[in-house]
Amino acid sequence: MPYEPKNFEHLLGLPGFSDQLLKDHFVLYQGYIANFNKLDATLMAMEKEENFGSPEFAELNRRLGWEFCGMRLHELYFGNLTKTFRRVDAGSSLCAAIVKEFGSFEMWEKDFRSMGVMRGIGWVVLYYDATAGRLFNVWVNEHDTGHFAGAVPLLVMDVFEHAYIRDYGIVRKDYIEKFIASIDWATVEGRYLHAEE
Repeated sequence: MPYEPKNFEHLLGLPGFSDQLLKDHFVLYQGYIANFNKLDATLMAMEKEENFGSPEFAELNRRLGWEFCGMRLHELYFGNLTKTFRRVDAGSSLCAAIVKEFGSFEMWEKDFRSMGVMRGIGWVVLYYDATAGRLFNVWVNEHDTGHFAGAVPLLVMDVFEHAYIRDYGIVRKDYIEKFIASIDWATVEGRYLHAEE
């Protein structure tokens, strides 16, 4: 069954993000879904023909993860943005876990921001490892390299140029400021609570 793009147009008007930047970003996200669906259909046809040993089969399988992760990371990214600024609930179990792991919420944020301004393209993800009960800020290079296997992404920040360059040029720090101010902490907390179940 093909994947369908989710509608994130409710984010239009998000302070610090021009509508054109968001619309361009939505189109890019939709491209990942279209490409994943095409690759998936092609691979299923190859499997029915038992065409397993070809270089094409190998390369298309390698590409499948790139397209899937590009789709899913964008859904998580758009899903953790909101027009209504809310600070993290200081009494929440997520905030308590952040303080336990990083020493303070401020130290977590400093670490998260500093990863976002590192040179390179990719993502910064706050991951929860339910096995050990730990949180990690993680740099994910590209879409499919650097994920913590088995960990749950709670907060996802896109730091590819397409996420900010139209509005901020090369000043990624200013984009990160607006991103932090747009985090939907209720969604992030919900992801954390769901991962703990």
